[in-house]
Amino acid sequence: MNFLNEVSQHWPDAVSLAAGRPYEEFFDDDAPGRWLDRFRRHLADDLGQTPEQVRRTLFQYGRTKGIIHHLIARNLAVDEDVHVDDEAVVVTVGCQEAMLLVLRALRAGPTDVLLAVAPTYVGLTGAARLVELPVRPVAGGPAGVDLADLRAQVHRARAAGLRPRACYVMPDFANPSGTSIGLADRQRLLDLAVEEDLLLIEDNPYGLFPAGDADRVPTLKALDTRRRVVYLGSFAKTVLPGARIGYLVADQRVGGVDGAVGLFADQLAKIKSMVSVNTSPLAQAVIGGALLEHGCSLVAANRRERAAYTRNRDQLLAGLRRRFPAGSPVRWNTPAGGFFVVVTVPFPVDDALLRRSAERYGVLWTPMAHFYDDGRPVDALRLSVSAVTPAQIDLGLDRLAALITDELTRAAIPAG
Repeated sequence: MNFLNEVSQHWPDAVSLAAGRPYEEFFDDDAPGRWLDRFRRHLADDLGQTPEQVRRTLFQYGRTKGIIHHLIARNLAVDEDVHVDDEAVVVTVGCQEAMLLVLRALRAGPTDVLLAVAPTYVGLTGAARLVELPVRPVAGGPAGVDLADLRAQVHRARAAGLRPRACYVMPDFANPSGTSIGLADRQRLLDLAVEEDLLLIEDNPYGLFPAGDADRVPTLKALDTRRRVVYLGSFAKTVLPGARIGYLVADQRVGGVDGAVGLFADQLAKIKSMVSVNTSPLAQAVIGGALLEHGCSLVAANRRERAAYTRNRDQLLAGLRRRFPAGSPVRWNTPAGGFFVVVTVPFPVDDALLRRSAERYGVLWTPMAHFYDDGRPVDALRLSVSAVTPAQIDLGLDRLAALITDELTRAAIPAG
């Protein structure tokens, strides 16, 4: 991520098909103030707080688990059919902190390992490094996860004297692959987790953005009747990235160091108290007000965004088909939604090529090699459609096609 930022700063005029930021055209300058006022009224009118209590709730250090946990629980019930106790929710500083807390709690000894569907979001592998929790890849593929490989990796780790604690998975329009897991495989994944005594860490930042009129598939957590799923959520894509509000749902019952049994969320809150103390109450209030304004449902609130991402995805896919017709060695996937498309090419894709792309061709993208942890070259790149206009997509694809054509010529590969 730092490398991409560096490249973007050096070549600011390059069209960026790299960043996974949400669409900015719908940002409303007046919304944060309106949402803050709405949450303030909620504290007074709905929760019965006095003016002094309202002021303290907003301006003082707050409870570690957060002050909008009840609204998040309501949002999950309305939008995801996930029904959990408010106390199972911990509000975090972005989803990145939620990842860090969960991984730190799971890392109890040097034999503990984490499984993760590859390619894997770099924030997850980075957090795992910080807590010294090795990550073992599980094959993804077009179905989103290879269940046979997941079981094999669990057995292989145990045979080596290791303890696989959990598997990280992004079932909806994954970053970076764009793939999704079908309903039947989601149920099989949950069954496997029970059979192998494995937790699943479900990360779901893109679930509200299926393309077109497609129905949303239930989350793993919505199907989780045996409490095998720790759910990670974020309001960065659905409300406001600048608020930096994420959350986790950990309703598992676990034993503490004192032998008492309680919610896993309580243990994670203790770790958070040593990391960030609490999440900004003012930032939480902004998100809380947005939830209240929309009846705690973000599905309708993101209709414009969903339509824009669908439009951009379709524009990108059509543009790739025009520039690389049948017979071309260039291939790409067709995600069912989300932000990302992966393009596969018959030549090496690395940071040096990205720099050349930025400097000479004026287009940015992300090398897929960054999402694998083994250091091997990957002849593919990720394109993001979320933060660009249709005109920028066409210009970026023109520049990308010029780069690819020149690289094919350099490698003496027919363009098709």
